[in-house]
Amino acid sequence: MTYMHRSSRIVAACAATSFILTACSPTDESAESTAPESSTSSTASAGSEAPSAGGTLIYASGDAEPTCLDPHVGGNYPQALVSSLYLETLFTQDPTGKTVPYLAESSEVSDDGLTHTITVREGITFHDGTPLTAEAVKANIEHLQDPDTKSSTGYLAVSSVESVEVTDEMTAVLHLSVPDNALEESLSQLWTAIQSPTALERDLETNCGSPVGTGPFQVESWERQQAINVVAYEDYVAADDPDGDAPYLDGITWRFIPEAATRYAALQSGEVDVIDNAQPDTIKAATDSDQFGHLDAPRPGASNRLEFNSSKPPFDDPLVREAFIRAVDVDSGIDSLFFGTAQRSYSLLSSVENLGVSREDLFFHDPDKANELLDEAGWEMGGDGVRVKDGERLEIILPVSTNQSVPAEQSLFEQFQAQAGEVGFDMKIELLDLSSWYGALGEHNYNLVSAPYTKVGPAVLRILFHSDSTKPAPSGYFANHAMVVDDEIDQLLVDAEETSDPAERADLYEKAQNKVLEGYYVLPLYDQQNHFLYRTEVESMGAITPVATPLYTLVHLKK
Repeated sequence: MTYMHRSSRIVAACAATSFILTACSPTDESAESTAPESSTSSTASAGSEAPSAGGTLIYASGDAEPTCLDPHVGGNYPQALVSSLYLETLFTQDPTGKTVPYLAESSEVSDDGLTHTITVREGITFHDGTPLTAEAVKANIEHLQDPDTKSSTGYLAVSSVESVEVTDEMTAVLHLSVPDNALEESLSQLWTAIQSPTALERDLETNCGSPVGTGPFQVESWERQQAINVVAYEDYVAADDPDGDAPYLDGITWRFIPEAATRYAALQSGEVDVIDNAQPDTIKAATDSDQFGHLDAPRPGASNRLEFNSSKPPFDDPLVREAFIRAVDVDSGIDSLFFGTAQRSYSLLSSVENLGVSREDLFFHDPDKANELLDEAGWEMGGDGVRVKDGERLEIILPVSTNQSVPAEQSLFEQFQAQAGEVGFDMKIELLDLSSWYGALGEHNYNLVSAPYTKVGPAVLRILFHSDSTKPAPSGYFANHAMVVDDEIDQLLVDAEETSDPAERADLYEKAQNKVLEGYYVLPLYDQQNHFLYRTEVESMGAITPVATPLYTLVHLKK
């Protein structure tokens, strides 16, 4: 059987007025660029006679440079972006969003949900010549669960796995402590990608510098603070097209250009071929021209949102949480700052997640109501315009990672700062580098925070809102920044993950989402932004992984 190569949400570039929530299908004739309907079995983009082999593509990222190229370690989005060049996963998604085997040949779940039997494909080798076998599955899950790996995203993804039993050369049986209907979704993510068991035996620093996978490219060198260089893996065999001749590129140079205007100027001049993290006005300008293509790929998992730290004042009081929500005008901010590249969300989940609950009735602007709520909560207006209660000023801190936030988002938060100030909040925005931002969260030096979290499927809700997630993973990171501790929500999320009935799963997740939303623990904003601009010389851009990172297996340069 042939599967689509991780192209569940292949997104073509859309008109600039409907980028986010109106995703184009792969065959959308109105799209400004056309994504391939399949991956390695596809030969060319529209308008090309045949792929042109050769050449090195230059990519410029605005994200922080990873401290480790192994996405098992930590597990942030920049790691997923770059590791999709050289690592692959056991599972992927088909165009309907269904999770299907990829490096795995097949899988079977026991009636009680406590064992997952995975058979891996034959004929696949890692870049170091090690064959893909069941031992690789065992070694990778143990690597993710090893505290010395300091994994966060991957660690949480396989937390239900108690042990891995190799029953024959190609078959691994995963024994679970509890049923986990999201396990195969979790194993479709790059943070759980399969690496050579031989390479994993190296020390952590060595493996961080040159992970060894089965992907179309392999790491050649890493020039710290300059570039990551990957080259085509000559013996690459695509699991969904073993007779294909991809990749077509000789290699990719992955550069780091933090400043958005500089990054776009490099694209315009032809110095680079693809950029990420484009600003909304840049996206609008680029898509209005005929020089660039645009790939809009909203990330799965959670929406972008502000989370209120409910474990300490003032947001331990739901009246104050609601007051902040009423004080700020999200809609007008998005309209004025994002140039049609983002639409308002009223959900905990991304628009690409079909079990998301949208509650527009809960999130609206009403400053008069905000003042009433703060009065009711006992916060009195002070002479300097800042409310006071029991001698304490209504001060709130929002740490913002300059590596994860585009300037438009920072401007949105500045609008919130001014609007919240009008009802008596003294809101302070702290711009921090990524390391300092993680540190502030770890020390609970925040009252509200915007912390993107990408995961395939609605099980991200358990990671974000179960009380267990108020405690850190081995990496030191914890994901429940709203500090939600609610026995009923906990039970709903556990039951939703353990049921084998899809209808029951949907109902439980709906109830859990409503409890979180109605508690005003978060303020939904919009989908996690994932925009890529590329020169028209770059062809066959469009295929993406389940976590919405572009795939370059079929990409080629027009000659």
